[in-house]
Amino acid sequence: MMTYETLELAVEAGVATLWLNRPEKMNAISYRLIDELLAALTAVEASGAGVLIVTGMGKGFCSGMDLDNLRALTRRSAAENRGDSATMARLFRRLYEFPKTTIAAVNGAAIAGGCAVATLCDFTLASTAAKFGYNEVRIGFVPAIVSAFLVRQIGEKRARDLLLSGRIIGPAEAERLGLVNAVVEPGELLPRARQLAADLLANSPASLAATKRLLRDYAAAELDSELARAIEANALIRTTADFREGLAAFLEKRKPQWGRG
Repeated sequence: MMTYETLELAVEAGVATLWLNRPEKMNAISYRLIDELLAALTAVEASGAGVLIVTGMGKGFCSGMDLDNLRALTRRSAAENRGDSATMARLFRRLYEFPKTTIAAVNGAAIAGGCAVATLCDFTLASTAAKFGYNEVRIGFVPAIVSAFLVRQIGEKRARDLLLSGRIIGPAEAERLGLVNAVVEPGELLPRARQLAADLLANSPASLAATKRLLRDYAAAELDSELARAIEANALIRTTADFREGLAAFLEKRKPQWGRG
């Protein structure tokens, strides 16, 4: 296995455990982390592991996009913005369609893109310290790519609630909405994930793989068109005054002045 700057990966007894490893940044998503996540998923697929556990180092699971990457967004061209969106769509879809069974062990905040990583796994276990949300509309972004998956997971009405309000919810509400399978105390999170992994490994590997392929194929054609539209929506919002004002306000830690950016 290769070494990583932003991740740690271990495979033992048929279970791969992938830690997002930027604890000083609450495991925020950087361009490097995206590249390494895609590489790590390829490594796990080629390994002997039958189950993948994804979790975070430190107090957070994944707090969304890295601030340094956010600062650079206003300097990126339309083509670069479209490419960034396409790469994020590729990561989310790769995780959603991953051939091995996946478990997210959400130890802390999972916000925006981090919430997508947490909830696109087959199973999502949450610590009582976890929180979830898609806050993009509060800072002039569009939660475009995740919307294609979220509507499938929890239904349109609930997805509209989370995506249009941008509110942050606790683990109990996330479980009630269908984003989370179970909520446990912090010290029980990884043991519970490992027990679930052991239970899954007792099932037929061929049956698990076939079931995942079937679920993937149900959504494939619709996702093709939906993600293409989402990538364009992401690129388009980055040309607006609201995007520039929302991003500036977020970075300057002030309330945005919509319509004046």
